[in-house]
Amino acid sequence: MTEAPSSVARVMIVEDDPETLDRFAQVLERNPRTTVVAKAPNGREAISKLVEVSPDVLLVDLGLPDIHGTEVIQQARRIHPDCDIMVITLFGDEHNVLASIESGATGYILKDCTDAHVVERVIELRAGGAPMSPGIARMVLQRMQLKGGSGTEAAPGTDEHALLTSREVEVLSLLARGYVYSEIGQRLGISLNTVASHIKNSYRKLSVHTGAAAVTRAAELGLLHPADPRQ
Repeated sequence: MTEAPSSVARVMIVEDDPETLDRFAQVLERNPRTTVVAKAPNGREAISKLVEVSPDVLLVDLGLPDIHGTEVIQQARRIHPDCDIMVITLFGDEHNVLASIESGATGYILKDCTDAHVVERVIELRAGGAPMSPGIARMVLQRMQLKGGSGTEAAPGTDEHALLTSREVEVLSLLARGYVYSEIGQRLGISLNTVASHIKNSYRKLSVHTGAAAVTRAAELGLLHPADPRQ
């Protein structure tokens, strides 16, 4: 495969179903902002290829025939610390979601999404976002809110609560509910670049490097607005 320009996200796909693997590869190759640099039908082959290629994005299934997808995530994080990792799977249960995030995934979407949705989420992930299917985002937020209520939540008026501006809190709260950057911008009446700027500022203030980590940390500190149904 030819070397892609630096502005193009170089994607590696790990998926055991041949039809799904080809589908993802074709849709990513059709978009000028993404290209596929490697494909693997199982976890061990994926880990071997990670030594040979340096993808910008790893798109990985969890239900692999040899090892669990979280093992691939852990190895990818070790071999390529700057690689963005997104799970795309049928498994939406709490155990798999939290295990994936703890292993190093920065995005998590379900396979019932459209082809266009896959490409959008890969591009969003590479831009610094933490794309999650809405139901997954709510699950993570609720879990972190429960964790915060068990003793990790900071008291009102502490320095932690002064970390984020009100706009940064609004942006992170919407991100936690599953909104993508463009939807956040439309909902708040701000530009896409402004949304990205608020999120990057949140990373710096919370000492994190991904959207998922920012949402998790903000929820632990009790900073996020309560979830409400998407309109």
